[in-house]
Amino acid sequence: MTIENPRYDDERDAIVQAAALLFQNEVMSHSGHANLSARVSNDSMLLTIEGHVRGLRNEGIALVGLDGSVIDGKLDPANAEIVTMHSEVYKIRPDVHGIIHTHSPSLLSFAFAHAELPCRYEAMLRFEQAVAVPVVPWAPRGTERSVGAIIDVLRDNPNTKAVLLANHGVLVFGKSPRDTALTLTVLEEAAAAELDAATLSGAKNFPAGALDQVLAGISRFS
Repeated sequence: MTIENPRYDDERDAIVQAAALLFQNEVMSHSGHANLSARVSNDSMLLTIEGHVRGLRNEGIALVGLDGSVIDGKLDPANAEIVTMHSEVYKIRPDVHGIIHTHSPSLLSFAFAHAELPCRYEAMLRFEQAVAVPVVPWAPRGTERSVGAIIDVLRDNPNTKAVLLANHGVLVFGKSPRDTALTLTVLEEAAAAELDAATLSGAKNFPAGALDQVLAGISRFS
């Protein structure tokens, strides 16, 4: 018997666990606002049905086509706005299998300032964010202009795993929902440290060749 609309229970569990990890690591928007997704096929994804994910459960996740069609479940109108923000990233980044958008407090400060987050935290190197996190110019949420601006920045910055959304928040992507949640955690830590370091003598850059040295160290134990 063919199952036309599989449940993808393992993938739903992964999204629920990633959301819980964000709260556990205290890197979430204070309001609990976020949207999370996971690619489940070449043309579909699982996406949280509403914008508040505190206490997220499997039934709070819908199956959505990358063409925007809702295959299983029902999206809250506010989350229907952001379908293309997720689907277009999956289309341009075939290696991406998890996406998280939220308003992490320290990253939000950088988004408000329209300031790139520099790569000066070793954990960023280890989580494959060896470049500054770029800023996407503001446009109304979910609009063609907003999504188009995200895609333009990703084309210009092929090695980034995140973008800051000016005056809005952050969009992070990775190999899985868990990988994405861990990357978001590292970026929020880096942003907080940058803000704290500004009250001292300011954060300092890595020495030349730092990334190669870190990768060499990782390879010895992998």
